[in-house]
Amino acid sequence: MLGGNRYGKSGIRLVRVDRSAPRHELVDLTIDVRLEGRFDDAYVSGDNAAVLPTDTMRGTVYALAGDGPVGEPEEFGRRLAAHFIHTVPSAGLATVELVAEPWARITVGGAEHDHAFTPAGGGKRTAIVTRQGTEDRVVAGVTDLVVMKTAGSAFEGFLRDGFTTLDDAAERILATAVTARWRYRDTSVDWSEAFERARRALVETFATHDDSNSLQHTLYAMGESLLRACPEVEEVRMAMPNRHHLLVDLEPYGKRNDGGVFVATDRPFGVIEGVVVRPGASPAGRAWG
Repeated sequence: MLGGNRYGKSGIRLVRVDRSAPRHELVDLTIDVRLEGRFDDAYVSGDNAAVLPTDTMRGTVYALAGDGPVGEPEEFGRRLAAHFIHTVPSAGLATVELVAEPWARITVGGAEHDHAFTPAGGGKRTAIVTRQGTEDRVVAGVTDLVVMKTAGSAFEGFLRDGFTTLDDAAERILATAVTARWRYRDTSVDWSEAFERARRALVETFATHDDSNSLQHTLYAMGESLLRACPEVEEVRMAMPNRHHLLVDLEPYGKRNDGGVFVATDRPFGVIEGVVVRPGASPAGRAWG
């Protein structure tokens, strides 16, 4: 007996340039599409009558992008999800995930260039749009948001057992690459403005949370700050790997490490995850994809 299933197209690369004005607008997206519904016959008996080819999903992304400016990831995701629900009778749920590559205008002579860009830092903007019937749910977010602080973080008083060798750290480097996703209450949102408020709350709280006792402690403070800054958000889910920086032993070189020389290690690493929910928040349903 067939259990849960879904299918779709992953890794659809879309670059859309709006040349309608001298100052060009650039959108660079990677898009995943998934459909769920009454597709049992394709699995059980090999009958593909209800299955829209995944190649058609790819083509649909480009066709809708050709209709005009793509705009914000959340809105383009809504257009795509609505299209697939409308055109695939057997689909009960459409999920569209989008990741935006960040580009910044190159500055020439103190002014931003109209059509020249360079990769920007500060993380990649993300969106997940789910559509069931006529209802949309939107989860926005940021990934690869790399942050570091060289003070204001400790890790002490932790559980020890016979295999624990880690020393208490009253002061340490704290570095991570934040992946955060937040769920909106509805779709009456100024997407870009809300994204900037949410992102600012995350990075500013990371910087100013100087009584941090752990990465867990800082994660929760960041989540609370985002909910305060964004009343339209119901909950935020975060994953924060601990990018460890270890003191280097300089004694073999006849020197003493005064707490300023570190080696950055990429593995193994701790992973801290958590959800911060607004009291009385509505159920998430299938919003997270």
